[in-house]
Amino acid sequence: MPQGFRFDLLAKSGYTARGIVFLLVAGLALFSGVSGGRPETKSALSTLLQQPFGRVWVGLIGLGLLGFVVWRLAQSLADSDGRGSGAKALVIRIAWFGSAVTYLSLAAFAIGHALIFGGGSDEAGEKDLAEWIMSKPFGSYLAITVGAGFIIGGGITAAKGLTKKFERYLRIPNKSGAITAICIYGLVARGLVFAITGVLFAYAGFRVDPAQAGSIADALQWLRQLPFGSVLYIAVAVGLAAFGFYNLVEARYRIVREPSLNDVKRALPTRGL
Repeated sequence: MPQGFRFDLLAKSGYTARGIVFLLVAGLALFSGVSGGRPETKSALSTLLQQPFGRVWVGLIGLGLLGFVVWRLAQSLADSDGRGSGAKALVIRIAWFGSAVTYLSLAAFAIGHALIFGGGSDEAGEKDLAEWIMSKPFGSYLAITVGAGFIIGGGITAAKGLTKKFERYLRIPNKSGAITAICIYGLVARGLVFAITGVLFAYAGFRVDPAQAGSIADALQWLRQLPFGSVLYIAVAVGLAAFGFYNLVEARYRIVREPSLNDVKRALPTRGL
């Protein structure tokens, strides 16, 4: 990186942007009966666009998400967090790469709308992804595999909270139990939504119907149909707000190690070349 470049600002601006997005999504989820909006990331940004200085705020969020994309690429390709190359680490790093692709799409959506380019619908990206996958040879099997990946990712996210492994990457002075509890709650809620999204995605592959692919809104709606569904819905919606708070905590206290060319070489071994 050029001398004086603050790589950590890219990562932390990304966490800030993601935190704001999930706080907006949680707000939409909790007040969807009043606002009528679907609790999706794109819908949340579209709602923000309608507020005073909305294009400015959405543009800033889009730029922040680009920083998050760069950080996710550093984590996945350069192994900035030092996960290593074991099987479990590779699964996590592949998930991070998928996260980079997802947030690149959301960043493009935000910046495009902020600049009045429009472009892209407010529909959940999961359905677009499912449609694209199923247009390929053996697409339904690939969709089932991607769904399984979502389920595994959800389990890893929830376990990250329950085992408090996220704390090893935070440097919080005078850490309080309340902050830890909110972060755990947020990660478990996000993991649950991930897992339900994966189930719906796999079901879409089984039915060979991209429209069946789930999103955050679909996962919450599925919860609402269960016994005590209204309570579960509210609990998970509040959990998504807690996940937004967790991202703001990371924006403030995350340990960010700038990747180097040597990191990339170690993370991507070139045996036989």
